[in-house]
Amino acid sequence: MHTFILGAGCFWCMDAVYRKTRGVSSVVSGYIGGHTPEPNYRDVCSGTTGHAEAVAVTFDAAVVPAEVILDMFFTGHDPTTLNRQGYDVGTQYRSSMFYTDEQQKQLFEAALVRNQENWDDPIVTEIVPATEFHDAESIHQDFYASNPYEGYCQVIINPKLAKARKYYSRWLTD
Repeated sequence: MHTFILGAGCFWCMDAVYRKTRGVSSVVSGYIGGHTPEPNYRDVCSGTTGHAEAVAVTFDAAVVPAEVILDMFFTGHDPTTLNRQGYDVGTQYRSSMFYTDEQQKQLFEAALVRNQENWDDPIVTEIVPATEFHDAESIHQDFYASNPYEGYCQVIINPKLAKARKYYSRWLTD
């Protein structure tokens, strides 16, 4: 099993996509990359903690290749906007990949180069060493499944799920 920690704006979006991906055994929404010892959602949203919203995705590479997990990341958000995803603005929404070893760093760098051809503007995704990952509050775990009819889910997450189905249906459970 492998775990990638990826920040693509609001963690609810990537959580929803990866939970529908074959071979993914766990998705945990959380905070990483900041300076506050025990961040919470309110503090992270204030932009003062330095943390990014991210997901820790644990998967079986024999079922879903690491490259697919990473390509889904680059397809699931706009990696060309600095500290912004749609209406979500601030460093907590930065596009980021947090590596735990040199092999992950190389995989992340290769994925960035591979996916640049899909974007007209330069990708600004940061690739940085992982620091302590803090699980987000329970309300943020599997948010989409618990709130599928909430406005944010309908307007923001559903189009991302549709895009994932369009490009990655082979890897999705439904």
